[in-house]
Amino acid sequence: MKKVVFAIIMLLFISVMAVAQNTKLKFRKINDNVYTYTNYHLFSGSPFPSNSSYLVTDDGVVLFDTPWDETQFQPLLDSIEKRHGKKVVLCIATHFHDDSSAGLEYYRSKGIKTYTSKFTKELAEKHNAKQAEFIFENDTVFTIGGQRIETFYPGEGHSYDNIVIWLPKDKFLFGGCFLKSVESDNLGNLSDANVSAWDESLIKLMKKFPKPMYVETGHFKGSKGWKAVKHTLKLVKDYKPD
Repeated sequence: MKKVVFAIIMLLFISVMAVAQNTKLKFRKINDNVYTYTNYHLFSGSPFPSNSSYLVTDDGVVLFDTPWDETQFQPLLDSIEKRHGKKVVLCIATHFHDDSSAGLEYYRSKGIKTYTSKFTKELAEKHNAKQAEFIFENDTVFTIGGQRIETFYPGEGHSYDNIVIWLPKDKFLFGGCFLKSVESDNLGNLSDANVSAWDESLIKLMKKFPKPMYVETGHFKGSKGWKAVKHTLKLVKDYKPD
């Protein structure tokens, strides 16, 4: 009987450790300058993956979105400094939901410049979400360490305020939750979405940046070229409300 109880305890321990390991940051190299990390947040009792990316420049690191899991705010900074020998100097969040903006105020407290669009600021105030220190009203270009970073508002889709981030040198597009992974079979959270406008916004995006090398999505795995964008467009066209 004692052996059975011990075996059950060990199985529970292994299960808990597996969940704990899944909540850690997982890094993926896109190229020498661009990296994606995945963190996990409990959703309906299970760890759910969320992607963010960052750019390494001569003058520091730029984050695109923040971790969803608040326990990973500081570990992300520590990991980046250990991996690249550089500090994070700027963070841009692509929309007001927690899986994009949860760490804004924490990073601001660490002296990191934080930015969102004016639309995101307004929605963050309305929904009592985390807010950036600075805002931009129109599509904006940041230049850090000689690297050009472009923000672009394609129109409504996943949310009223969703923007994307384009790195012309790397031909890398960070789509956040505006874009869905080819692994996704639905549009996800639609609580603030405008599905009827989403397809036009996607087409506008494709015209703006016609030849991306890699596209990162907000959840699950991104893809080379336009696969994720075309998949999102298909999901939008196939969408039928309950």
